[in-house]
Amino acid sequence: MRAIRFLLGFVLGVAAGAAGAQALSQFLRAVNDGNLQAATALLNQGLEPDTADANGNTALMIASRLGHKAVVALLIERKVNVAKRSPFGDTAVNLAALGGHVEIVRMLLDHGAELNPATGWSPLQYAAFENRAEMVKFLIQKGAQKDALAPNGYTALMLAARNGHIAAATALLHEDADLGIKGPAGETALSIATTRKDEEMIKLLKRAGAAS
Repeated sequence: MRAIRFLLGFVLGVAAGAAGAQALSQFLRAVNDGNLQAATALLNQGLEPDTADANGNTALMIASRLGHKAVVALLIERKVNVAKRSPFGDTAVNLAALGGHVEIVRMLLDHGAELNPATGWSPLQYAAFENRAEMVKFLIQKGAQKDALAPNGYTALMLAARNGHIAAATALLHEDADLGIKGPAGETALSIATTRKDEEMIKLLKRAGAAS
């Protein structure tokens, strides 16, 4: 009898685990697709709002990166952890900035996301890296530290120069980004542009006052 009870418990446990895995897969698919109705139904069944995929990206990170504003609002309403980082150091607000989703960034900041993190990459640095000029303007208006150094020792302006992103660089220069800050090898935004032979960026930086 004891063996039968053990076997029954084992079978039920396996079944419950399979059902849980299926619900998790359905939830992540709903978040990825921006399916608010399905995501809501699964949360109502008890699924955790901080659920993450196999790579450690939470539902909030996925929805923020893809611009699914309604799903982001739902997760915030369910008290999701807006400051959580992926194993790669990404946060939801960084990924929203990378995607240029201003309204989602606004929502996340209003609910506790970090604008100027003490460590790691900032939303502004992500926005500059991806040439999101409107996002750059918005973040600086919100109080982003425009000259903060990223983990690689570059400022947002240097990141824009490295990638040839004229729009982001223009937005940063309009907000008086510091042209003289040097990277870990002594490079400046201008020297980075010069190494890349990016004539348009060189002209932009020199017009702003960068010295050779």
